[in-house]
Amino acid sequence: MTLPITAITAMICAIMLLLTAIDTVRQRMRAKIAFGDGGDAKIISASRSHANLAEHAPIVIIMIGLLEQAHAHHLILSAVAGFFLIGRVAHVFGLYAPMKDTPPVPRQLGVIFTWVTLLILILWTFWLVVTVNG
Repeated sequence: MTLPITAITAMICAIMLLLTAIDTVRQRMRAKIAFGDGGDAKIISASRSHANLAEHAPIVIIMIGLLEQAHAHHLILSAVAGFFLIGRVAHVFGLYAPMKDTPPVPRQLGVIFTWVTLLILILWTFWLVVTVNG
């Protein structure tokens, strides 16, 4: 396989998407709510954990693939992908944790890890475009 980091990252994201989708359906069946969230906190948590991953994973996977195809340093790229995945897992757990005055720490870490990953990938991609193609 020519893009193993991308493949593994996409595979883990797909597993997480499947699990969060199953939980969303499970919560809908429990609450007997076919559409929307009906104000049910468990449906909101389940559907947002699924949707948030679906919103962030595609661009991260694409950028990892582009960098891997451009022969970016595999160890560093693996670390960035791992950092993203740890953040996504933390975010899912954080969305299921009870909300107090502030968002739960795992959710905060998930957001920070995701944003830092995006920033790293943006800057790395820009640097490669400018230096290799410039």
